[in-house]
Amino acid sequence: QVQVTESGGGLVQAGDSLRLSCTISGRPFSMFSMGWFRQAPGKTREFVGSISRSGNYTYYAYFVKSRFTITKDNAKNTAYLQIDSLKPEDTAVYYCASKSNNNVFSLKYDYWGQGTQVTVSS
Repeated sequence: QVQVTESGGGLVQAGDSLRLSCTISGRPFSMFSMGWFRQAPGKTREFVGSISRSGNYTYYAYFVKSRFTITKDNAKNTAYLQIDSLKPEDTAVYYCASKSNNNVFSLKYDYWGQGTQVTVSS
C-alpha cells in the first residue's frame, strides 16, 4: 500500500522561507509524479504545482509567481516544496499527492498525504 507523508510545516514569520518535504512508502518513489496542494481556512483545496517522475518538468498554479519551487530527488525518495517570502495568506494545510500518470497538467491524483500545517504570522 502506498503511503504519502508530508513534513516541514510550522509557524513562521512573514518574509521567511520554508521547505516542505514529501516521501512515499510502499512503492518505488521514481514511478510517481507528485503534486502539491493547499487548503486555507474556510476555502477549498487548491493546486499549487506538480513535478514529473524524473523531476525535469514542473507546472505551477497561476498565483505562484516564482515564490514556490517544487523539486524531486529520486535518490533521496523525497519531493520538496520551497516557499520563499511567505505571506500571511499562505497560511494553509499543505498536501502532497502522487500519481503514476506522468502528465504534470493532470490534477487527478491517486494517493494523498495527511497534510502539514503552515502558519504565517504578520
